[in-house]
Amino acid sequence: MLDIELFSAQFWQALFSIVIIDVVLAGDNAVVIAMAARNLPKHQQKRTIFWGIFGAIAIRTVLTIAAVQLLKITGLHLVGGLLLLWIAYQLLVEDKGHDGAEGSQAKTFGEALRTILIADTVMSLDNVLAIAGASHGSTFMVILGLLISVPVILFGSTVILRLLERFPIIIYAGAGILVWTAAKMIVGEKFVEPYFENAVLRYIFEISLIIFVLAIGYVVKRGKSRKSSGADA
Repeated sequence: MLDIELFSAQFWQALFSIVIIDVVLAGDNAVVIAMAARNLPKHQQKRTIFWGIFGAIAIRTVLTIAAVQLLKITGLHLVGGLLLLWIAYQLLVEDKGHDGAEGSQAKTFGEALRTILIADTVMSLDNVLAIAGASHGSTFMVILGLLISVPVILFGSTVILRLLERFPIIIYAGAGILVWTAAKMIVGEKFVEPYFENAVLRYIFEISLIIFVLAIGYVVKRGKSRKSSGADA
């Protein structure tokens, strides 16, 4: 792979592009890590964030190496988008209850980490392909892009987690971001893209999908809350 000359105009242009890509796209990873960790006990939240970030970087590294081959897989973005929709829904309707048992907490930690790793794999596709394109074939720039994404995800997930604890309603904003990411992956699939060449139609589809998933999540979560309240009465 060709390398870019350090501190050249092309270097700074590629670096600026990679930073913007990381801030915009790595934010999705931060959201899913925070949402998956929010219901864990305090002492497990930091561990979940650490391993979630470690997994995200490891996954990005593998996907970056395989970026060229990934572009050739038909239907990958569609399947990934549908999977991400399901993850957004599950995070939205997830209950917070913990009985304090160590075995229950360990199981919840494992489930949270599994959710994070699956979502990271799906969402890292766009990030990896975008960075690979912005790097102009430079291995150094690709590695630099991976390194830059670490503090972005770490800082983002920590801040979002604190906000979720103070303002639980933000969970709907987080789920909306994940659904929006999923919608963009779906309409970006090669054999689906021709049906959404009209920008207005594409935006209507994306907004409708966000509203639909949030509405279903709200109804299901409210039903669970009522059933739980009735059982405790």
